[in-house]
Amino acid sequence: MSRLTLLLVPAVFSAVLGPVPARAAAAARPSSSEAIAISDNRTDAGALEGTRLTIRLEAREGEWHPDGDSDPGIKVLAFALEGGRLQIPGPLIRVPEGTEVRAFVRNRLENEPLFIHGLYTRSATATAAEPITIMPGQVREIQFLAGAPGTYYYWGATTNATLPLRAARDTQLYGAFLVEPRASPRRSERVFLIGIWATVDATLVPSALNRMVMNGKSWPHTERLTYQVGEAVHLRVINVGGGVHPMHLHGFYFKVDSRGDEQSDLTFPETSSPRLVNTERLAPGRTFSLTWTPTRPGNWLFHCHDTSHIAPALPLDGSKPAPHDHVTNHALEMMAGPVVGITVVGTGEPSANAATPRNLRLIAKVDTGGTAPEPAYGFALEEAGRIRPPAPPYLPTPTILLKRGEPVNISVVNELPEPTAIHWHGIELESYYDGVAGFSGSAARVTPTIAPGQSFDARFTPPRSGTFIYHTHVDEMRQQQAGLSGALLVVDDPAAYDPIHDIVLLVSVPRREADNEKVYINGSTTPPPLEMKTGERYRLRFINIHVFRPSMRMRLLRDEALAAWRGIAKDGMDLPADQSLVGPAEIQMGNGETYDFEFSPATPGEMRLDVTNALGDLLTRMPVRVVNQ
Repeated sequence: MSRLTLLLVPAVFSAVLGPVPARAAAAARPSSSEAIAISDNRTDAGALEGTRLTIRLEAREGEWHPDGDSDPGIKVLAFALEGGRLQIPGPLIRVPEGTEVRAFVRNRLENEPLFIHGLYTRSATATAAEPITIMPGQVREIQFLAGAPGTYYYWGATTNATLPLRAARDTQLYGAFLVEPRASPRRSERVFLIGIWATVDATLVPSALNRMVMNGKSWPHTERLTYQVGEAVHLRVINVGGGVHPMHLHGFYFKVDSRGDEQSDLTFPETSSPRLVNTERLAPGRTFSLTWTPTRPGNWLFHCHDTSHIAPALPLDGSKPAPHDHVTNHALEMMAGPVVGITVVGTGEPSANAATPRNLRLIAKVDTGGTAPEPAYGFALEEAGRIRPPAPPYLPTPTILLKRGEPVNISVVNELPEPTAIHWHGIELESYYDGVAGFSGSAARVTPTIAPGQSFDARFTPPRSGTFIYHTHVDEMRQQQAGLSGALLVVDDPAAYDPIHDIVLLVSVPRREADNEKVYINGSTTPPPLEMKTGERYRLRFINIHVFRPSMRMRLLRDEALAAWRGIAKDGMDLPADQSLVGPAEIQMGNGETYDFEFSPATPGEMRLDVTNALGDLLTRMPVRVVNQ
């Protein structure tokens, strides 16, 4: 099974099953269809009079340009205000709580029915209403009360398929439906809908021809956002496609304000402890809202961390993609998909520590065992007098251990035959050192790629102890699979760090395509057993840095029963007491997430740590042997 097939199976990508291949190919050819506009979700649609909103929608076919406006287009269906221009996303419906909504929806398709979802009353116990069928040329009036405040959406299809399994031509029929709290002042915010379009082959297996978009565009054509240092940023993110998107913000934590889906939305009360993360896993059909206050200027990315989702996409006209071995600007030429660039302007935090930094050298090297076109790369870590450079092989990659509050200078040395750059995932640092070549930094000083034989000094002072990641941010699919990722731990006292009881579990992609049905745990598909003693406490640091498995489950079992553990950190941030709870020893992780758990075995015997896909199929197993003290 190919990596792409793995990416697009229902539980992982929920394959966007399109029409028959001939029709799908035709949809990607240029045409003279109506051009579809791109909506930034800034304008409320419809006429609000008192407590009643009247909105008139229609669905038609048009030509969508998810890349540049002059790039090849795709024939898809989209919504429009009646008589207006087609748009993706569809018209934004935003109403106060208690509003009566009268929606008139017209089906402008010639010979296909239209199934409308999401136009119904929301409540804490709401279930999805049956779709409303509108025959060709027909208009239907839909009346309902808006219901409970929250972040919702509406969508359509020409069959009675589920949201993730719509035909490719139907996948852009969606729009945001927002219900505001009664008598609450409207805050300044942005709304982003993540969509997917993909073709299929003759056996209904998704092909490599696809687009993943935020508000109708794929990076680098997505909208750029600009904020001031200290300005509160509010975003709502809605996943109306079939993919799982772990949404990662570079350089900062954000507060998750709500989580929901089409039917309901849970807003966390202000009286509860904030849910602070830098990566939020967003499954198909799910929503979340966030608040973030930037404290440092520069350019920052907010993007899906499933690496396969941000890899360069094939041209929609079927032409051969341009080679990208030595690009001028990595961020613009080697990234695509659900990515938003954010520029923060103003004066940032003062330097936290002017002390002499600790100096490390992280050397990217060619490893043994690589066979073209599957390279083998790795890292060696050096520090004069303390860490000696190892000989190959370079898997598992070295864990970098830093001290909280101690400045560090990490010189990244490139001994590869190609450029690279390293991102310090989850670390709060200056933008220039964040590691996105061609983007991080500012207009005056942009982070460069590290050419073969060159180096780049990354300087930062980690402000908190936690579990973080370092990984390449150049040609990510290829270089991460080759081995360029590792664990970065920040602790209060490195001298007291005990790897016997403080255990790193780095889950990553195997180097060889033939091993796609497995995953690495600490660089191996057959990891050695963990040895534990009864009554002793262990910290398990889970890191998912796989490139195309955003739904893996990590499970600690004795026989077939789940053990119990206590959550203690997420994305390097310690959990507050009301979130640090004991529960079943199972976690589903998105790419780029880290979770820390405390586990204390009570009885001796054989246990195991299983890593499975979302369907429960075993990917890799680590034995756990517990003995009495």
